[in-house]
Amino acid sequence: MKRIEKKTWPEFFEKILSGEKNFEVRVADFDCQEGDILVLREWDPKTKEYTGREIEKEVSYLFSTKESGFYSKEDLDKYGLYIISIKDRVVL
Repeated sequence: MKRIEKKTWPEFFEKILSGEKNFEVRVADFDCQEGDILVLREWDPKTKEYTGREIEKEVSYLFSTKESGFYSKEDLDKYGLYIISIKDRVVL
């Protein structure tokens, strides 16, 4: 298990803090494994400084599109990806 620090813009930081956002989309230019601790540090792009706020989250699942073989390079270049967060549906 290792700690990985990443910048997060204020609007995304707030959504993570509230529990509305429970996923991250990142370029896979660093080593990351399930069980690692992702330290998300709030970064203000206007001032180009950290705000001092941070959140620690454990990596519970990791999916790499490059290694999946599900998508062709042409489709990824043409359409990009959706990262879809899901939750239990409440049926009354």
